[in-house]
Amino acid sequence: MKKTLSLLAAFFCASVFAQAQTPKPANEQVVVPQVERRDVKLPRFPSKDIEVGLFAGVYSTESFGASGIAGVRLGYHITEDFFVQANLAQTKVSDEAFSQYLPGGGLFPGDSVQKLTYYNVSAGWNALPGEVFIGRNRAMASAIYLLGGIGSTKFIERRRQTFNLGVGLRVLFTDRVGLHMELRDHIFKTDITGLPLTTHNVEFSGGFAWYF
Repeated sequence: MKKTLSLLAAFFCASVFAQAQTPKPANEQVVVPQVERRDVKLPRFPSKDIEVGLFAGVYSTESFGASGIAGVRLGYHITEDFFVQANLAQTKVSDEAFSQYLPGGGLFPGDSVQKLTYYNVSAGWNALPGEVFIGRNRAMASAIYLLGGIGSTKFIERRRQTFNLGVGLRVLFTDRVGLHMELRDHIFKTDITGLPLTTHNVEFSGGFAWYF
């Protein structure tokens, strides 16, 4: 009897040990979730890559002094770092400074005040993106950018190919409204004074922009 009980106990222990050594499948899932699938419509956020703006400032025409200027701007931000921009602006130039030295009067035919109009297309790079802090609790996104491009300047009924180089500061008040300040050099050739010259015409301007 004792031998029989010993054999049964040994057989039971061996069975338990064998079951403990049997590996479970790695992908065995204990609980099968009952998840009801549904279609989700993702929201569409405006990219605000298109920029429309107005600006005004001072345009210094080489040899003729400085005068006020005003214009419009249209831009497109390709990435966070690069953008393209188109400008159209107008100012007035006077030759009164020459009238007292020239026997025949000023250099301009007819009226002593002439319109100067330009348009250009430029590429820009946000060289120093950052933030501007107002107090301790308010920060606004900003960027110092470099730009350069090509265009045309109409002065005394003649168009002149113009290159421009500049630096600017952009500060965003909100996602849709920003402030621009720019310093540009408009470079074109002219012979108004009687000699062919490559002139550097510096413009300093500021204005507001809206983003869509």
